[in-house]
Amino acid sequence: MSEKNSLAKAFKSTRYQISGHGKRDVQVLKDAFENIGGGQESDLYGTGQVIKDFQDKMAGILGKEAAVFFPSGTMAQQIALRIWCDKKGIKKVAYHPLSHLEIHEEDGLKELHHIEPVLLADKNRVIELEDVVNMEEEVSCLLLELPQREIGGQLPDYETLESISVYCREKGIALHLDGARLFEVLPYYKKSAAEVSALFDSVYVSVYKGIGGIAGAVLAGSEAIIKESKVWKRRHGGDLISLYPYIISADYYFDQRAGKMEQYYEDARELAGLFNRCAGVSTLPLEPVSNMFHVHIQAPKEKLESALTDIYEETGIGLTSYLRENDNEGYYFEVSIGDQYTRVSEETLKKAFQMLDERLGEVINA
Repeated sequence: MSEKNSLAKAFKSTRYQISGHGKRDVQVLKDAFENIGGGQESDLYGTGQVIKDFQDKMAGILGKEAAVFFPSGTMAQQIALRIWCDKKGIKKVAYHPLSHLEIHEEDGLKELHHIEPVLLADKNRVIELEDVVNMEEEVSCLLLELPQREIGGQLPDYETLESISVYCREKGIALHLDGARLFEVLPYYKKSAAEVSALFDSVYVSVYKGIGGIAGAVLAGSEAIIKESKVWKRRHGGDLISLYPYIISADYYFDQRAGKMEQYYEDARELAGLFNRCAGVSTLPLEPVSNMFHVHIQAPKEKLESALTDIYEETGIGLTSYLRENDNEGYYFEVSIGDQYTRVSEETLKKAFQMLDERLGEVINA
């Protein structure tokens, strides 16, 4: 068995896994449907009360005229950018070099829509106003991801967002929010979802990341934009005969967890502090600005995996199932806090981090 599989197997066997809301098994769906009567009508090809009610609810929360449910965020965002490009007649959009569209979608935006990306800012930092002002190419739309996941969930300050929004409106550039984790950043900004969304012309949010639904996404904006997006949704094959398992679970878990984002944020700050007190460990950001962050560890991979596996077996706490190489000859992994964290006793957590500090200290001083 490879080291990678050994770590993953040990992680899977732990009693507590500090990230997320718990196992994504069929029970997630069963819980969402526990109080749903069998006679409730399903949606049908994007129509019906169950989908309309959820779309209207999310439009209200995001402060937009309308919203539409999509089976995936990939589909929702490509369609939003296509609409903005068609409106302005320029097949170029700007976004961060580590945007999901650039590194995880097999060039879907380019191959399906023939849209050319303009990459802004250094990959290790967020987009600032100066990056937007100094763009040499004309674009139809600027996409901002809040938080910027691939660099630990970093965020621009709120005043920067406001300045970028004003500049884009003055220059006729549509501003789109990749808000897959929008609700997770609201405690840091101390703003409502509607206040943040007001800075943007269109907004995408995930209903399965911090919310913990089965799958799916919501795109919100003006009535005209959403009406057009529904046409593109049909063209993309997004109008499945029924989407109600995703919609009902999204609605159920949104009501359960949207109000917990402050707690997840505080828990992330606490956990990052525990990591940062360990030998050879640092988090990015040093102090989280949402419920997520990256953990960077300077240690040889084999010894690090061995140390983690021992901790998992001794304490029953899983810190990560994988390690990725970073730019400094070390390794990192992502932590995203949800319901799981509060299920771990303080004593057990303390033991796990004492072991981590001791084992890493031995490795560094060897």
